[in-house]
Amino acid sequence: MATVTRAPSVFTTTPSISSSHQCHKSSSWVSFRVQHTENSTVSHHLAAFSSSGSSFFPTRDDKGLRKVRVVSAAMANSPRSTVLVTGAGGRTGQIVYKKLKERSDQYVGRGLVRTEESKEKIGGTDDVFVGDIRNADSIVPAIQGIDALIILTSAVPKMKPGFDPSKGGRPEFYFEDGAYPEQVDWIGQKNQIDAAKVAGVKQIVLVGSMGGTNLSNPLNSLGNGNILVWKRKAEQYLADSGIPYTIIRAGGLQDKEGGIRELLVGKDDELLQTETRTISRTDVAEVCVQMHWNFSFYCVVCYLDRVAVYMFVWEQALQFEEAKFKAFDLASKPEGTGTPTKDFKALFSQVTTRF
Repeated sequence: MATVTRAPSVFTTTPSISSSHQCHKSSSWVSFRVQHTENSTVSHHLAAFSSSGSSFFPTRDDKGLRKVRVVSAAMANSPRSTVLVTGAGGRTGQIVYKKLKERSDQYVGRGLVRTEESKEKIGGTDDVFVGDIRNADSIVPAIQGIDALIILTSAVPKMKPGFDPSKGGRPEFYFEDGAYPEQVDWIGQKNQIDAAKVAGVKQIVLVGSMGGTNLSNPLNSLGNGNILVWKRKAEQYLADSGIPYTIIRAGGLQDKEGGIRELLVGKDDELLQTETRTISRTDVAEVCVQMHWNFSFYCVVCYLDRVAVYMFVWEQALQFEEAKFKAFDLASKPEGTGTPTKDFKALFSQVTTRF
């Protein structure tokens, strides 16, 4: 019979090495000191970890340590990524938040909205926080404890009243006081990036817009807000922050069904010179959600005389490293042309630009 000394663990699953053993949550490792009998083996002691579909692949390194990789994707209690989407009350943000909640086996989804009204609109649950990105202190509770941040906040121009399309001409737009792009797309996004850095967030996905290479882009003239200028400034700040990032510059957003078009990536607004410069909000949301973290577990076993010390370590990695520290434009072919995108690794592999 093996005797076990309990130690902290990242696992909530209990490896039943003995009836007296329990596991408790901790930061990154667990060790067991096991007194072997003549016929006890590593696989015997670790058998409980296999019960949910995990596999063990023993090797021995040059120092004589026996290493066992634990393939634990099937473990019911393996850690999930905690992902916060800001701007969760917006049209694209709502879709991202919903996708996170639908994939509860992979994510602990959170949302950040600006008002109680917006919170109620997306369900009003406890994982939806109310805060103002222009006030750095108000967003800290939402960001604490997350693994990844998806930024979907944006200044929104409003049409001036009195426009009559029957008379021709173009409508005029304005931004409400305190809600100009400088305050929302620059200061607000900077506040989010700073808070994420302090909190140790491991990845930020920032959704912006194509067109930022051209100061004369018509979007900059809306309400005299220079919205693309301020978005670009925030993107550069993120790229310089040291936090692993992915910047998605989406084409014209459409309220259409997703998953039925071939997605296209580009750089430096090249897609704006083509006929494929729009994309479904749902497709943008799916690209955001695809950039989640995977977890893997490893067991290192050290033998000291007849005593074995087991150390379990878990690691996180982006599902698609091809998207790490990258920025790209995103659009889609028209429905019915091309092949609907399903292989996101192949899509991200086309991206070569860091900014």
